[in-house]
Formats: sequence, structure tokens, C-alpha cells
Amino acid sequence: MKTDVVIVGGGPAGLSLARALADAPLQVTVIERQPLEAIATPAYDGREIALTHRSVDTLKALGAWQYLPADEISPLNEAQVLNGASPFALSFEASNHGGGPLSLMVPNHRIREALYRTVQDQPNLTLLAGTGVAALRTDARAAEVTLDDGRTITAKLLVAADSRFSHVREQLGIAAEINRLGRSMMVCRVAHEGDHRGIATEWFDNHQTVAMLPLNGRRSSFVLTLPADGMEAITALDDTALGAELTRRYEGRLGRMTVDAPPKVYPLATTYARHFAATRAALIGDAAVGMHPVTAHGFNLGLQSQATLARLVIEAASRGRDIAAPSLLRRFEMTHRLASRPLYAATNFLVRLYTDERPGARLARHATLRAGSRFPLARRAITAMLMQR
Repeated sequence: MKTDVVIVGGGPAGLSLARALADAPLQVTVIERQPLEAIATPAYDGREIALTHRSVDTLKALGAWQYLPADEISPLNEAQVLNGASPFALSFEASNHGGGPLSLMVPNHRIREALYRTVQDQPNLTLLAGTGVAALRTDARAAEVTLDDGRTITAKLLVAADSRFSHVREQLGIAAEINRLGRSMMVCRVAHEGDHRGIATEWFDNHQTVAMLPLNGRRSSFVLTLPADGMEAITALDDTALGAELTRRYEGRLGRMTVDAPPKVYPLATTYARHFAATRAALIGDAAVGMHPVTAHGFNLGLQSQATLARLVIEAASRGRDIAAPSLLRRFEMTHRLASRPLYAATNFLVRLYTDERPGARLARHATLRAGSRFPLARRAITAMLMQR
């Protein structure tokens, strides 16, 4: 089987790239290990995505936005960072940036479902579901992928979009910085008595981190981060006991909480590939950069990476040039590294500072919040980054 672009991974980054190439004079093949049903109607996974304005525009351009249920799109108007019992809160709001929300919250499984709907009848796309990649090789002429079922696909460009622990990245011989944090994140949709007013909070308390992400009505996504060995007791609770426990952990700020959807737990790890490209190959989404969720930019960076690659590939194809030329792949890598590395480094620094329980780190956190509250220019700069208009 021959194709122009073969994308390994049918998640948001892979499907977005496939859709972005819909009008290009190229044949596109997507390989996804999950069965077709899991791609077409993905199960609820608990994750709520804070979409920047740029990501919203990207999803609209791809034709996916129209498929998102309106009642599941929630405005995030303001974000606050809290530290322990400190009275200082670092706040970020959109009032000085044209108004409107900072970002829009949308369930991850709804975005995946919407993206599938955009590609399900795409004429230049072949979706091979229920099979994985057994082996691959690339050279100056082509990329060759051998599937688990023995079929072989030859392409001009191979794209890895198969998670932060990318098997394709490993087979390409691209090393990655992998940080297994020894912590787990539980996400649980809750209903509560109080009004969140569209404000998201990130509270770094002693030995735990709690994020509250506002959803429509008096509901939120409760994101609890604990050492991995401390999460089992929480997840063993029934819904009534879990609601009481989450209320206690958030110190009743939003009143009594009740579980609105089953909790999901994810081990935390960050990754950053040493290279985003190799001979006739590129890495996008989490295969390139696996962000810590604390700044909510992982999904947005993934969309940005595919948009950057798609633009370069479409430009080359329209001019009859090689869509995997070394110069093109170098431009992609440089562009996405400039977009991702500062944010990745800053996020990791923030996580280290606010999860360090030593007395010196606690004092540094307190000083950071006080300083941040006194420098509106810095807050506005961070707000602009969060919004990404």
C-alpha cells in the first residue's frame, strides 16, 4: 500500500492533521491501535480541556467546532493561583485583553468525537483502526511501516502522533527527556452548592494540589494530585464518601460536593523529545511534547504542532516539492521548539517550586505570590499567553 502521509495515532493531534490535509493533493493514511468504535464514539475519560482562543479558531477551521455540544462548552473567565494558607492569590483575567473568557472548557472525549466526524467521509483519507505498528524504517526515498497484521505501507512522510510514550519515536531512534513524577492525578466531575463564577483555581496546599475547573452550572472538574501511593485510598471510596472527602480537601470553599461523574486516575509524567523530526518523519502532539497538566497547555500545543506541520506540507505539495524535505522538517522542528520549550521549562519549574514541601520552598512560593500581585504587567503578559488570541 502506498500513500503520501502516514500518521500513526488517531487521537486529537493525528486526526487534526489528517483533517488539515483534506484539501491537499495528497493521500493520507491514519493508523490507530484502538478499534474504530473507540475512535468514533470515545468513552468519557474525565479530562476537561481548557482551549485557548487560538485552539478554538483551529477547531473551527477544521470544521470540528460545529459538532461540539453547546451545553458542554463552559467559559473560564478567570484563573487564580493559591498557596497553602497564604492570603495572597495570583489572579489572571481577560478584562485587559479584549474581554471574553480566558479560555473555553470542553470535555476531551467530545473533542475527539467531533474530530472523527470531520474525517469520517474524507475522500483522501484511509483510516486503519484496530491495528498497530510492528516495525518501521525510513531512508532518503521513503518511510515504510509494517503493521501488526503484516501489511506494509510506504509513504513520503511518516508522522508520529501516538502519545508521550511514543513507540514510533522510539523506533525512529529519537531520545526523549522523560520525567516520571511519582504522582497521580485524579479527575472527577462534581456538583457543588456554591457558585464558582467561572473562576478556575490552582491551589498548591501541603502535600496535595487541587485544581477546580469551572463547568456550566454549579459543577466543576475537581483535579486532585497526590503521591502515587496515596491515591488508592481515595479512589476506593464510594460516591457519597468521595464527595465528602473532596469537600473536606477543598475546605468547603464551594459548599458540599457530590460526585457527578466517575473519577479517573492518570499517572503523571512529562516528556520532551530531543528532536521533533528525523529522516522523512515528524513528531506532533504528545509524541513531541508531553506537558504537565498544571498550565493546561498540552492539548493546545498539540494542535499547534499539527497546524505548523500541515502548513509547511500543504505549501510544499502545492508547489510540487518534497513534503518531507530535510529543510521543511528542520523548519517544523525549529518553529515548534520555539513555541514549546519556554512553556515546557516554565511549567516544570512551577511544578517543582509548588510541590516542594521544604521550608525554603514554602517561603519562596509565598514571596512569588506577593511579588506577582504587585506587578500587573507580568500578570497581563501571562494572561496573554494563557489566552493565545
